[in-house]
Amino acid sequence: MKSISVLLRPMLKGGMGLLFLVLMLAACDAKKKQQIEDTDEVVEVNDTTVYGVCGEGTSMHSLEIITDAGDTLVYTLLCQDAETEVETPSDVQGGLMAGDKMAVTGHKTADELVADRVINVTSLLGHWTSIDKNFTIEEGGTVHSAVKAETNPWTSWKILNGSLLLNRDTFCIECLSADSLYLENANGIFTFKRQK
Repeated sequence: MKSISVLLRPMLKGGMGLLFLVLMLAACDAKKKQQIEDTDEVVEVNDTTVYGVCGEGTSMHSLEIITDAGDTLVYTLLCQDAETEVETPSDVQGGLMAGDKMAVTGHKTADELVADRVINVTSLLGHWTSIDKNFTIEEGGTVHSAVKAETNPWTSWKILNGSLLLNRDTFCIECLSADSLYLENANGIFTFKRQK
């Protein structure tokens, strides 16, 4: 195999080849630096979720939450469509029990705070299983997998803007009950049962 200098010798005699070679090397180096800068970029997402504990003033149509900052907020659990004026219930997953940890996303109207989505974090904690997954969601953002042969086990979780993040996977909680958890993303709906 011939070296590069032997192959480029005819081009280098006129000086144009040298210029060509320098430009090629510079372009490769610039492209490499651009790729490194692109991969190091992390986009920070603003979390609009309110975290706290469900208060004793919670009822069928209102949620009292004592936030982690110590404030007491009351959210209405009915959303009214501005055009049709039809009221629909807020998306509440996991139930409303006084003392349970909650994650709430909502909006403010002229008169009140309205909950769009409520997730009972206490109900989310626990041991969940499916055909190919067997994991425990623990307080503090940790997930432990019981399947040793799993190639990409979930190791961390958090609620962000009303969605559940398991590692880098983002899911919408479609159903959270005492014994079932349905998670949806672009790949489909995943069903889990609570293991006791």
